[in-house]
Amino acid sequence: MPDPAHILRSQALPIRADVWPAHALAHAPLAVVPTGNAELDAELPAGGWPLGNLIEILQPVAAHSEWRLVLPALVRQGVGVVVLVGAPHRPFLPALQAEGLLAHRLLQVEAGDATQRLWTTEQALQCAAVNAVLAWLPRTQAGSLRRLHLMALGQDKLLFVMRPQDVQSEASPAPLRLRVQPADQGPWDAVCVQVFKRRGPPMSSGLVLQPRHAHLRLACEAQIG
Repeated sequence: MPDPAHILRSQALPIRADVWPAHALAHAPLAVVPTGNAELDAELPAGGWPLGNLIEILQPVAAHSEWRLVLPALVRQGVGVVVLVGAPHRPFLPALQAEGLLAHRLLQVEAGDATQRLWTTEQALQCAAVNAVLAWLPRTQAGSLRRLHLMALGQDKLLFVMRPQDVQSEASPAPLRLRVQPADQGPWDAVCVQVFKRRGPPMSSGLVLQPRHAHLRLACEAQIG
């Protein structure tokens, strides 16, 4: 039987810009914010974190590498409010400010259970002054995630949801899902990123991101402690 992917490649059929074949990474017009890492940008459709989309970051229990991934984009994404919903630790403000994320932009909401966190996240998405929302939602049903994704669509906002890696096999409406964990080799604050769901084929192997700056290391240390 002929290989369907080979047929698609061999036939000179016109393909719309907003349609992508399954064997290729999507490059449809999409508003994005660069991640701050060229190698990671190259693995993401349109070359960065998509605005107006649910981005799901999965991590091992007790691992907190989210700032390592999202901080450069938060600095780039305007001057509005960055809302933290249910963060496991208070951010180390001096280190974040040294990287360019000013303290007056941060709003941390210590919502307790899953219902409160979901409600708070929804309210933040509807606030015009908000540029980005980071929500820690360990116990979340696919229906609730779908509601968040639909609320984010069409908005000029970043939406990151942090969940434990053991939910990887569960259904999720997020068009972009990543697993991040400390790298097995290299500096202690290097992380391994695996994009396992995107508009395109999954990554064949993980991408190791090396440490950025000493200030960010302090932020990670503060969270771990």
